[in-house]
Amino acid sequence: PVAAVDDILKDVLGSCLREQPYEPARCRDMAKDIAEVIKARVKDLQVPRYKIVVVTHIGQLNEQSMQIGSRCLWDPVSDTFSSYVFKNTSLFALANVYAVYFE
Repeated sequence: PVAAVDDILKDVLGSCLREQPYEPARCRDMAKDIAEVIKARVKDLQVPRYKIVVVTHIGQLNEQSMQIGSRCLWDPVSDTFSSYVFKNTSLFALANVYAVYFE
């Protein structure tokens, strides 16, 4: 259910980071915590036979650019992903959820 996962990503990133200023040490810990929250909420959807992988990045908005790429070996028929980017006045966050079918 990609739409449900999209809603989870928007909700978690928005609620955790809406008013948060960028602080490197705190954002490092928050990236781990946010990934755990997202993973738990996606697992609560109880989609059978899928392995869930969550990757989050948090960085400072400071007039620079960043490219983030990922590659996976998977079956395009059964495997899928969801991605969401959040920005506030001082930081950006990217969350990716990969759902890989497990036989």
